[in-house]
Amino acid sequence: EMKILHPDHISAYLNAAEQRGALPMFYLELVSGLRKGELVALQWSDLDEANCTISVSKQASWDTEGNLILSQPKTGNSIREVSIPQDAVELLKQEHAKHPDDPWMFPSSRTGEMYHPDSVVNLHKKILKDAGLEHIRFHDLRHTFATLALQNGVDVKTVSSMLGHYDAGFTLRTYTHATRQMQQKAAEKMGSFMAQIR
Repeated sequence: EMKILHPDHISAYLNAAEQRGALPMFYLELVSGLRKGELVALQWSDLDEANCTISVSKQASWDTEGNLILSQPKTGNSIREVSIPQDAVELLKQEHAKHPDDPWMFPSSRTGEMYHPDSVVNLHKKILKDAGLEHIRFHDLRHTFATLALQNGVDVKTVSSMLGHYDAGFTLRTYTHATRQMQQKAAEKMGSFMAQIR
């Protein structure tokens, strides 16, 4: 079942992430909605500082023997450029300054290699606990991004392409709760427009 991180709880969540030295990673997640395998596979070369974009072209996945490997995303739509806010770029630059010679955007503090997707999930659980928030899955951060983007007036097609969905219809069906609110707002706008011209 889909849940989202309530807007009132985002500040507490990010503060807890900062206490654990993981603010850049989780801030980026909330403003981009990346899948966990895409997030850990990011390298410094994927960040375009000038244009405030992140290139998503690979993901961490498991081979048949259960080994963690880098692979192409499942569909062509998953290979994409995602625009991110300037604040996110600044946080990523601060992160980079901590380990300038490491190619990974978020290297494991233990190995210096690619961060393990399960480790990110465990860290997310700890952050929620630190912040005194109810449990939601890491994947729900992706839903949080999509829901808040739609509720703040970003059109469905744009949200769909940022998430790497194969078509906007899928995004619409997945986030009907957010689009229903948008319809209510649209109805109110039309109502006040009609009231003015009658």
